[in-house]
Amino acid sequence: MRDVVDEHVETWARELPGLDPIKEEILARMARIVREVSEGRARGVAAGGAAPGEYKTLLMLRKQGEPYQLSPSALARVLGVSRAVASTRLGVLEDKGLVRRAHDTHDRRRVTVELTSAGHTLVDALLEGEERRERDILRPLDEDEQNELAELLRRVVLHLPVTD
Repeated sequence: MRDVVDEHVETWARELPGLDPIKEEILARMARIVREVSEGRARGVAAGGAAPGEYKTLLMLRKQGEPYQLSPSALARVLGVSRAVASTRLGVLEDKGLVRRAHDTHDRRRVTVELTSAGHTLVDALLEGEERRERDILRPLDEDEQNELAELLRRVVLHLPVTD
């Protein structure tokens, strides 16, 4: 069965005879899958009433495990944003009741940010929606094929330069 990538590759193969069609098919299909995952995530996050940056912030807190907290500076660092951007984002999330800032119980000078029950519920619901969409994307492959694809992609990723 043909897909949109086949036409794309055929067109470029006519224009650029030196084009490696297999490489182009692989990378174009990977790009198409990434685009579908990203767009699906954006739709799900928007439907949940959060902006992408807010979702990333909630995810980073959720990823910490109980008690789902970080200092504002550590959160800014893992998000790759300035402290000012993180502070603004936290203010919005706090106004929505999704996070709370609290003084550290051992050192009152330190502040921690933690997920509220509402924040935990929202991020888990968004993650469940993401899981369903991603499972649907991979539905054409059986478990063995998914494992094989995962291993092949791991080999490609291990070949890439290491980045932060």
